Amino acid sequence: QVQLVESGGGLVQAGDSLRLSCAASGLTFSTTAMGWFRQAPGKGRAFVAGISWSGSRIYYADSVKGRFTISRDNAKNTVYLQMNTLKPEDTAVYYCAARKTGGSMVYTGEYEYNYWGQGTQVTVSS
Repeated sequence: QVQLVESGGGLVQAGDSLRLSCAASGLTFSTTAMGWFRQAPGKGRAFVAGISWSGSRIYYADSVKGRFTISRDNAKNTVYLQMNTLKPEDTAVYYCAARKTGGSMVYTGEYEYNYWGQGTQVTVSS
């Protein structure tokens, strides 16, 4: 059974930083493409960042480019999202996602991922 467990969310002020973690189990993490998405109140789930199995391919949404960094540690079966210079508009529930096949690529569509975590809340106050 595949499990993705996010952690690291919280309430911060604008300009602060947070690091989200997503621990994966039940899959071959080292060959799995991973992604981070977020869902703000009243909105659909939106792509934030994606990373290939090796970390050689990375892609960001324009809204977070230059502020967020996705990384992974295959020895720990964990993917991270370092979020710097947070803004109130970054407030959302953040989800990590895993794709069963094609781990060498990066995927930006919600429908392209097979497994999802339960989400972690990030709230940025102004």
